[in-house]
Amino acid sequence: MRLDCFLSKQAAYSRKSVLQLISRRLIEVDGVTVDNRCHPVTNFSLIEIAGKPVTHSQPARYFMLNKPAGYLSATTDKQHPVALELLESIEQQGLHIAGRLDRATTGLLIITDDGQWSRKLTEPKQKIPKTYLVETAYALSPETPQRFTEGIYFSYEEMTTSPALIELLDETTARLTIYEGRYHQVKRMFAAVGNRVVSLHRESMGEIILDSKLELGAFRALTAQEINSLN
Repeated sequence: MRLDCFLSKQAAYSRKSVLQLISRRLIEVDGVTVDNRCHPVTNFSLIEIAGKPVTHSQPARYFMLNKPAGYLSATTDKQHPVALELLESIEQQGLHIAGRLDRATTGLLIITDDGQWSRKLTEPKQKIPKTYLVETAYALSPETPQRFTEGIYFSYEEMTTSPALIELLDETTARLTIYEGRYHQVKRMFAAVGNRVVSLHRESMGEIILDSKLELGAFRALTAQEINSLN
């Protein structure tokens, strides 16, 4: 979305006032001074006017969804059902998913229209713990906990994962806590130790824990305590 459109819709600034602020070099987007009203922005952009973050005119919305298998973590898709379709009673404009799950993975999915908040939740450098219940195809090897504690090297990104915590629950079931959320990270970690994930369910992100009362496909608004847990 264009900067002037975003500010007029989300923060109640007139387009004339946006032009004036730009001419005075008072608007920054993600730390860069803007000189064009058409500058592209998204819900994830940090917009500051005279050094102060822009606050939306409408209260931000925050939801947790117990995602079923078979749904994409997307707003729209031509082939598959998407997670936002499950929020039938909610106005979906502006909403996005904070921390995607692949189509087969179930569990905690956070949906919001607060881009700055969701960035805190999902950026790898924030080191927010994310906990999953994992079922594997083969018996968990004795060296798996040590390998995960040391970190798994991903050659594509040329990085080593942060030390992960794993609790072995039975021969093929574990509870795993990771701190990045890279692409297919859990599945790639288990593949690196010669195993394969057959079932993956996210239980928590930071201090936000999936509500045990939510059936698959159900959702609820986050509490103030859950929202503020990132502050």
